[in-house]
Amino acid sequence: MSGYLIRRLVTMPFLILGIITITFFLSRVTKGDPLTAIISEQQMSNPEVVAAAKQRWGLDLSLPEQYLVYTGKLLTGDLGTSFTTKRPVLQDLLERLPATLELVIAAMIIGTVLGIALGVLAAYYRNGWLDHGSRLFALVGSSLPVFWSGLGLLFIFSVQLGWLPGPGRLDARLQPPPMITGMITLDTLLAGDLAAFVDALHHLILPAFVLGWTVTGTISRLVRANMLEVLNQEYVLTARAKGAGELRVLLHHALRNTLVPTLTVIGHSFAYLITGAVLTETIFAWPGMGSYAVEAARALDYPAIIGVTVVGGVTFLVTNLLTDIAYMLANPRIRLS
Repeated sequence: MSGYLIRRLVTMPFLILGIITITFFLSRVTKGDPLTAIISEQQMSNPEVVAAAKQRWGLDLSLPEQYLVYTGKLLTGDLGTSFTTKRPVLQDLLERLPATLELVIAAMIIGTVLGIALGVLAAYYRNGWLDHGSRLFALVGSSLPVFWSGLGLLFIFSVQLGWLPGPGRLDARLQPPPMITGMITLDTLLAGDLAAFVDALHHLILPAFVLGWTVTGTISRLVRANMLEVLNQEYVLTARAKGAGELRVLLHHALRNTLVPTLTVIGHSFAYLITGAVLTETIFAWPGMGSYAVEAARALDYPAIIGVTVVGGVTFLVTNLLTDIAYMLANPRIRLS
């Protein structure tokens, strides 16, 4: 295990450098002028202002020179300055990332718990009404576009029924808690503000469910397929013959042996949602990484684009590493190499 971890940690910086290199050159060959996000349209007609802006932001250098300058700064932890916000990209990301983590963690909890529960029930009651209902729920969650399900559920539960609040993270009439972690639900608890915590939790339910619904479909189908195969294995039949309770057979003997492929889906889904929650964050006015990535792409904000890519790449690499470690915890017979 230690040797495997060392090898993965040694190769990780080279993989990140490869991701940065590809993103850097792809963003530069995209049609468009990033100066439109830096100076106004009136100033674009002034050659002196344009030249000064290019020199200020390093756009007057050749492409290889820009790459060397950027990677050199990156080694010191400097992700550059955003063309749009005029602030360090690292500062923007640190402010945006907690909101996305809060949303994604809640979505993964909902998606994983629902997906595993529905998958187990669908396999146990195979071809019954519960099986068909679970598969229909999973199919709808995986098939519906996020913008459609998000707008539809927002209209039903917020506008028509009034059970849940609309977009945003906290009611405008409430005082935001002191920023400690950046996750409002956690910060309100740390501040002892129960009313704000309940309100933040209500704001989190709908976007987290919309985002987690897509994960639920994938996990439930995978768990169902694996459970159907495992339930016919000899060790499951032996456990039942020895008098083990049905719940113990399902959870301890059957479900545990289906966790390895499920962990892969959970890990990849978590990493994808960190930068893939664009539509959900847009619909629910959630100020996270997804909305930041959209703004950066629209303005050809090179430093911000690469910054989001770095976060996404690191997330995928770390998640894959943690997933491999979880394999061994779920099944000690697995050996990593």
